[in-house]
Amino acid sequence: MRNFNTTEHSCSENVSDISRRKFIKTASAGLAVLSFPMSLSFASESVKAGNKSPKIIWLLLRGALDSLHTIVPTLDAEYKTLRPKLSKSFKSPLLPLEKGFALHPSLKNMHSWYQEKSLLPVVSVYSGYPKRSHFDGQDFLECGKSEIDHDSGWLARAIDVKNKRALAVSRSTPISLRSSVQVNTWYPSKLKDSDDDVYDALAQLYQYDDALKNQLASGLEVRDLVGSSMGKKKKRQGKFIDLAKSCTKLMTSAQGPDCAMLELGGWDTHNNQAARLNQKLAELDGGLAELRTGLGKEWQNTVVVIATEFGRTAKENGTGGTDHGTGSALFLAGGAVNGGKVSGAWPGLKTEQLFEQRDLMPTTNSFGWIGNLLAEHWHFTEQELKQVFPDATPYNESLLKS
Repeated sequence: MRNFNTTEHSCSENVSDISRRKFIKTASAGLAVLSFPMSLSFASESVKAGNKSPKIIWLLLRGALDSLHTIVPTLDAEYKTLRPKLSKSFKSPLLPLEKGFALHPSLKNMHSWYQEKSLLPVVSVYSGYPKRSHFDGQDFLECGKSEIDHDSGWLARAIDVKNKRALAVSRSTPISLRSSVQVNTWYPSKLKDSDDDVYDALAQLYQYDDALKNQLASGLEVRDLVGSSMGKKKKRQGKFIDLAKSCTKLMTSAQGPDCAMLELGGWDTHNNQAARLNQKLAELDGGLAELRTGLGKEWQNTVVVIATEFGRTAKENGTGGTDHGTGSALFLAGGAVNGGKVSGAWPGLKTEQLFEQRDLMPTTNSFGWIGNLLAEHWHFTEQELKQVFPDATPYNESLLKS
């Protein structure tokens, strides 16, 4: 990603090289263009033409969400046996789903979406990653191939096939969006924003350099769109709810992208899981609610894909938590989703039904569900899907409203 650095360009006759470098370094420190170097003029042809543009938001939960504490299998008698403390740790009643499942009580917004048939939970999924390393598991999920390729992500390949544009709300381009040039990154600066007169001075310096002049204009446009540095709210900078809000402002701008990627970490709950997931799931739920509010009418054209690298052990450990596992869960949310039901096959929690007698047994593949979504939402053909997921077969379930 290109940094906002101008020291290689010619200097004004009235400013020495050294003083100019110092001035620009200080003046541009807080500008959003530091992390959003490309122009906002990146709309796909469908957006430019004013046509309905189906959108995808890819949300990666880093750290391995415990699906059994999130989509609780109250139907399975073994659940309380495996988790005598965790099964009694919920401070509020579970939120009922069909087939004997229930959502964690912190997921109030997601449950209301389920009731209005805009949320589809999928149980017992995995990416096909065979081990239990967080970093490799995340890389495998983001890559979408049978072997990890750190330079090519499934979402990057998808937008290249369909000539779409993406936004990564991240300090750097995540693997999911690597290999495509049609990706912008944005993340709020932690530095103090500069005064308007400083930007006016920069504009004077850049008047004879089209590249820098356009980059400055783009940065100011982003700053005005998502708000400049947080000021009094600086301590909240980087919070998921704020990132979600900024994401929607960029996506619903006149020439916003077709898809975006968000990340939320903190799911590695080896200890004190009940209290930690109360907080993390509430944070997730609040950020998702902000996505819906910010997208406005675009919510009806949007699917949010929520996934994590793998699940956690079926049995609780001795420190009130769970350890790295295999089978997990996937969520599809959005106004376009045909929800109000629980998808995926439940394998059971008896010892002989567990993977390696310790983990939830996966019954379906995450890439199969995402491929299914791409076929419906972005009209991928079978041949096009092979370019995105070379080794996965998409499912044939009705995931979207007709």
